[in-house]
Amino acid sequence: VKRKETETQSVEYPSVQEMTDDQQIGIIKGIFASITDKYDFLNRFLSVYQDVAWRKRAVSEMNFFNSYRFLDVATGTGDLALDCANTYENVNVTGVDFVEEMVDKGIEKVGTQNLNDRISLTWGDATNLAFEDSSFDVTAISFGIRNIPDKVKALSEMKRVIMENGQVMILELTTPDPGFWRSTYSFYLNGLLPKIAKKFTKNSAPYEYLADSIMNFPTRKEFLVLMESMGLKNCRAIPLTFGVCTLYIGEK
Repeated sequence: VKRKETETQSVEYPSVQEMTDDQQIGIIKGIFASITDKYDFLNRFLSVYQDVAWRKRAVSEMNFFNSYRFLDVATGTGDLALDCANTYENVNVTGVDFVEEMVDKGIEKVGTQNLNDRISLTWGDATNLAFEDSSFDVTAISFGIRNIPDKVKALSEMKRVIMENGQVMILELTTPDPGFWRSTYSFYLNGLLPKIAKKFTKNSAPYEYLADSIMNFPTRKEFLVLMESMGLKNCRAIPLTFGVCTLYIGEK
C-alpha cells in the first residue's frame, strides 16, 4: 500500500497489482495534475538528463515515408512531440493526453518554440483514439504505457492508426537484468527517489507509484511477446542506460 500525502491529510491507495482499472486511471490523473509545474524539471533531475537522451534515441529511429505525420500518445507536456518536430522539419505532429493540465503545459511550450503550425496537442484517450485508420507513419508513447490499465487496447489503437509498414514505438522505464545494476536501481527507485522528489514536491506519493509501476511492468521478453501477439512485425527491444529504459519498436 502506497501513501498519498496532502497538506492536510494522509490517505492510502493500493499497489499497482491491487488497483482496479478505474482506481489506476483516477490516481494517474490526480498525480500528473498535481506535479505538472515541476514535471519537466523532475524528469531531468531524477534521470540525470537521461530522459532527454532516451527521447532523442527514439526520434532517431523514426521512419517517415508516406503521410509524414506523427502521433504522440500520452504526450504529457509534449517533449517527444517537440523533439520530433525539431528533428524532422517536414513532419506534422499530433499529441494527445488525458490529463488536461499536462496538455495545457505542452501547448504553452509549443507556443514558446513557435511550432503551433506543425504541432497540435489536445485531450485524448489512448484506448480510443479519435483518428481514422492508417493516418500516421509513426505512433509512439513515452513513459506512458505503464499507466494505462488496458495496454492491449492502447497498443491496438496505436497500430490501427498507422499506415502499412508504419511504426509503433514504446519508450518506457524498465528494470535492468538481474545483477548489480538491478539491485542498485531498485534501491534508488524504492529508497532514494521518493525522498529526493519529496523535497521538491512535498509529496512522495507520485514517485512511490512510479517505482511500484516500474517494478510491476512486464519484462522485455514478455512485452515483445505481447507486441507480436497483436500482429506487429519486426519487433525489437533496445535497452538504454543499463536497461533502466527500453525502446520497443514494431511495424504494422
